[in-house]
Amino acid sequence: MTDTQTISVTVNGETASAAVPVRQNLVDFLRNTLGLTGSHVGCEHGVCGACTLEVDGAMVRGCLMLAVQADGAKVTTIEGYGDRAAALRAAFIDRNALQCGYCTPGMLASALEYVEGGGGADRAAIREHLSGNYCRCTGYQSIVDAVCDVIEGESS
Repeated sequence: MTDTQTISVTVNGETASAAVPVRQNLVDFLRNTLGLTGSHVGCEHGVCGACTLEVDGAMVRGCLMLAVQADGAKVTTIEGYGDRAAALRAAFIDRNALQCGYCTPGMLASALEYVEGGGGADRAAIREHLSGNYCRCTGYQSIVDAVCDVIEGESS
């Protein structure tokens, strides 16, 4: 068994190739090799959601996915959401939902999945959807307010 494997991934629209340790998780590859530090490593058990990012259109925990598993995949990080997340970013700012900011990329990713999935401005449903993301500042109220603002703005 080799210790490294060369992978090629499309990250935020740009192709990147690199030899990676076969046991390196995706978020460490993105942060340490590609310099995309938006996604954070929190618990390294997939529980806190700080490493949430998109792989081939599905939200995943970047700490639970090996970089070699992303070979050939299309990865979108918080740096690559662009206009897709503009309304959510603005609402997080307006509602002071950023708190310390550590959980924000994962929260935005999960909130984006909820909004793009057609979720309603149902506070309980939003809380359920975001329940896999921890905010250590306990800023959930503001985060849920921000998601509701975006949904209500889009629906009016």
